[in-house]
Amino acid sequence: MMKRVALCLLLCAVSFANAQGKKGKKYKIRTVAFYNLENLFDTINDVTKNDEASPIMEMKGDRSRVYWDKIDKLATVISQIGKDKTNTSPAIIGVSEVENRKVLEDLVNSKKLKSKRYGIIHYESPDKRGIDVALLYQQRYFKPVHHESFNPNIYNDKGRKVYTRDQLLVSGYLDDELIHVIVNHWPSRSGGEARSRPLREKAAYQNKKIVEMLKEKEDNPKILIMGDFNDDPINTSLKKVLQAKGKKKEVQQGDIYNPYESMFKKGYNTLGYRDNINLFDQILFTSPLLDKGKKDFSSYKMFKSAIFNKGFLTNSKGRYKGYPFRSFSFGTYTGGYSDHYPVYLYLIKEQ
Repeated sequence: MMKRVALCLLLCAVSFANAQGKKGKKYKIRTVAFYNLENLFDTINDVTKNDEASPIMEMKGDRSRVYWDKIDKLATVISQIGKDKTNTSPAIIGVSEVENRKVLEDLVNSKKLKSKRYGIIHYESPDKRGIDVALLYQQRYFKPVHHESFNPNIYNDKGRKVYTRDQLLVSGYLDDELIHVIVNHWPSRSGGEARSRPLREKAAYQNKKIVEMLKEKEDNPKILIMGDFNDDPINTSLKKVLQAKGKKKEVQQGDIYNPYESMFKKGYNTLGYRDNINLFDQILFTSPLLDKGKKDFSSYKMFKSAIFNKGFLTNSKGRYKGYPFRSFSFGTYTGGYSDHYPVYLYLIKEQ
């Protein structure tokens, strides 16, 4: 797996170098990313949430040291995503599994990220565990003009409401281009993939409604759909509900393209659980952001998509060798980063 990802990143670097060199053109490049931060909770008991069940709150002591070490480690990862091509961290990064705005403030004000001046867009969601999604953005590159939170309003097979994460929509200008970002963390596979599948399909329908709403307001909008979907690119929520296409040649105007489908079929992944590997973390986008071989970069287009999977983020030995080096395991702090790898893509345009 590691060799495949390394090869993919090498090809990205070669292709980008070639693109820069053609006809002496210069390109503006921005990184857009998504990262599941694995239970980024503070050390304070919130009586309005079930945060007592979070790994850090279950620890008997040393919580403060663990919290700040985790903040530093997550900041280390974010600071490096896309840096080799842009000389900075992501212009836009969606995140999931955060408890509140305060943990995000601690993250963006940490030593490795403070100079980037990240803005924060966050809403408290009704999730029973108290975890939310959010969007971080470098204020020099992205200017939000609108944001709102949508609850999927999901009920299980017993007619009970499922209190899951909201879906965050943020619209704004990436430099001078209007784009829309939807940040997701769909219902888990608790109870089994088949039994929980309808919950994720309902979450996908909510995404579809947001996309259609944007299309009613704007002709052929540029939309990025990112998140931990708790589904692989080939599952029904993404393929049948969102109707995401996995091949560029199949994408028509207004369609959604998923570059992670081909990666999944080649064996790439972003997490491992109980001897299974999955690619739950993905960034999809609508057709205006896709270059279909025409090499027209007069406006922002996706140049390459990738999984950020550097060696330090992966267990090198033991029972979980080859899996992401997670922060918590069996109630103890491992000193790792997250149980998910971040995903990212480059958007480029001619200067």
